[in-house]
Amino acid sequence: MASDRLRIGTRKSAMAIAQTEEIARRLKAVGTEVEIVKFETMGDIDQAGKLSPHGGKGGAFVAQIREAVLNGRLHAAMHSLKDVPGNEDTPGLVIGAALSRDPPGDVLVLRPGTSVDELKRTRGKGFEIGTNSVRRAAYVRRLFPEIEVIHFRGAADSRVRKLDQRAKQKLPDGGAVGPADALIMARSGLERVGLKSRIAYEFSIAEMLPAVGQGIVAVECAARDFETRYILSAIDDASAHACADAEREVLWVLNGHCNSPIAGFAEIMGTEMQLAASVLDHAGSRIIEASRVGCASRPRELGRAVGMELLARGAAEIIERGRPV
Repeated sequence: MASDRLRIGTRKSAMAIAQTEEIARRLKAVGTEVEIVKFETMGDIDQAGKLSPHGGKGGAFVAQIREAVLNGRLHAAMHSLKDVPGNEDTPGLVIGAALSRDPPGDVLVLRPGTSVDELKRTRGKGFEIGTNSVRRAAYVRRLFPEIEVIHFRGAADSRVRKLDQRAKQKLPDGGAVGPADALIMARSGLERVGLKSRIAYEFSIAEMLPAVGQGIVAVECAARDFETRYILSAIDDASAHACADAEREVLWVLNGHCNSPIAGFAEIMGTEMQLAASVLDHAGSRIIEASRVGCASRPRELGRAVGMELLARGAAEIIERGRPV
């Protein structure tokens, strides 16, 4: 697709635009101008319902922009990598660049008048905590057994606004839940929209293993568009890309779906990579974990080994039990 500048598609949310503007800044620094094309995806239109009717995160946030790359309307698409399905092959597309990883962890955002000490003391009793992530929900139930988890969706800034306003969250069936006393969110997302000051508590990696790809901004392009791939390679962070490959290989091996509480996080230490992954049931009462160290130059091999270990320990049963019918 001939053009004087790279056309990159993104969602209309404040966080997605901030991420894409960062890509544009980095590309401009190496001599490439960018035109940002904004899409209102199904996940942006429906900010209350569950994602499964839209095909999970992939259908809700990714499919429409991917299609524009495949049909030549865009050179590339920006994705938060954690929103990109890892169990589905997408012929014709590749990740042309992964930006250096933002802080990957999850954090707690509290409504004014509540405290972390109270949450810990009560083991969550009397607290309603909002999230749309089955992974976060499972982990927080392990940490605070008495807590009530409620369905809570929307852009990062709008979720915090609803929390402060004690607004109820509408459900697809016409009902409502809440208001929430707290939210679990990605630290990187809050920082992107200028709300870092609202972080009341940061979960350690040991307490809450991140989602696969969390904190990584990915730029996807057509596999045969070698000109765009060459341009994007200038802003590719090799370490982040390798960690993404290892983590996403776990998802591929597990055939995880949008309703699977699956976590995975890789770190590079010199020439070695350490990869930890887990599969939980929705109640958080059962967890299967695996961790290995391998060669940093062979991330997919390490991801396959960790995924196979999880399967050997019974992960498939948990995953299939939660698969949407």
